[in-house]
Parts: sequence; structure tokens; C-alpha cells
Amino acid sequence: MTQTPFESIISWVRKGYPEGIDPTEFPPLLALLTRVLDETQVTQVALTLAREHGADTPLTEERIHNAIAQVTEKTPNAEEINQVASRLAAAGWPLTSEVSAR
Repeated sequence: MTQTPFESIISWVRKGYPEGIDPTEFPPLLALLTRVLDETQVTQVALTLAREHGADTPLTEERIHNAIAQVTEKTPNAEEINQVASRLAAAGWPLTSEVSAR
């Protein structure tokens, strides 16, 4: 069965972060996701993953929209993005083609 692009991204993030996403890596992850997904899709990815890992802080669409706004206002540095990109690439995300396509 072929996965949708959304399902593929969820799968790559799950593989790259099997214990959940460290809060320090959340902004660079959002920055990468906003390169390949629209805001609604990024919100759905974040909500899906947070629910799976029983996030300590309840996440709402509003909180995720605020986090996306913060990321777009202040882009994480290249080192932070590369660290997250490496995790996702190790999980099979074809970052080069996805990022350059957008």
C-alpha cells in the first residue's frame, strides 16, 4: 500500500524520533516541515506526533500555529536544521529533493 506524502512524513519523523521530539529540536523540525508542507499539514503532523507520545503539555492547533509563527519569524540556525535533517535523512526522508522542490 502506497503512503500519502503526509503519511510518509509522519513515518520519517517517527523513525527519526522514536522516543519523541526533544523540545530543542522542535523549532528546526518545524522549519524543515514548513519547506515541504503547508501550515495546516505541519499542524496535523505536530498534533499527530504529540498525541502519540503523550506530550506533557497539551498541544492545541493554536499553540502549534504560534510555534510555526515563531519559526518563520526567527529561523533556526543552519547547525540546528542540519542536525534535524540528518536524523530525518537517516530515517529515509529524501530531504534534498523535497527541500529543493519547494
